[in-house]
Amino acid sequence: MQDISLLSQANPRREDIEAPALRCATTVKCLPISLLILALATATAFAYDPSPLQDFCVAINDPKVFVNGKFCKDPKQVTAEDFLFKGFRYPGNTANPLGSKVTPAFVDQFPGINTLGISMARIDFAPGGLNPPHTHPRGTEILVVAEGTLLVGFVTSNQLNNTFFTKVLYKGDVFVFPIGLIHFQLNIGKTPALAFAALSSQNPGVITIANAVFGSKPPISADVLTKAFQVDKKVVDYLQAQFWYDN
Repeated sequence: MQDISLLSQANPRREDIEAPALRCATTVKCLPISLLILALATATAFAYDPSPLQDFCVAINDPKVFVNGKFCKDPKQVTAEDFLFKGFRYPGNTANPLGSKVTPAFVDQFPGINTLGISMARIDFAPGGLNPPHTHPRGTEILVVAEGTLLVGFVTSNQLNNTFFTKVLYKGDVFVFPIGLIHFQLNIGKTPALAFAALSSQNPGVITIANAVFGSKPPISADVLTKAFQVDKKVVDYLQAQFWYDN
């Protein structure tokens, strides 16, 4: 109480004000306050999707304006249907070159998750089906196997020498793929497989590596790709001529 009363003096001395502050900074008594400030600063620094400023913000599209995210529906017009997504009820069609089908529940498909920093996806696999190497530039993915057996893996950045981490997952197993790293899932079983993924962004994005490198529009110069991959131009021409399926 004595330290606080100094602030109300007509002409407090500088040392009278600084001394209590210094004692606070160097004693255990003020540790909880310091930790609180640190926690708040850390939370702000590591937040990725913008934090909601209201209970919810159901997304709507405005064709006249482009924004970093989605506009909010008038809360008075929001109903329970806005928070329901039915897209996971039925298996995805795996009759395609990859033998897999991803059904996303991102903000474009599920407006109710706007500003909430989460999304999901259902992934169906035929026997031997592959969700090819890809990356989510804006979200970490955590995957749970509901049926079947999957070989999964991810590759670290150049900083960690492109280390490859891989595991075989069985029903009930969970695996996490860190944000931005290239990863895949392959059904190595003889029966169809099913997995569900949760992601730490309402719009995590997807970049399928082969599609981006060899199927870009317009195509990347063959001179760039032959040098990058150390292969003959005929190989690059062949790869660029393929139909790169997006599951």
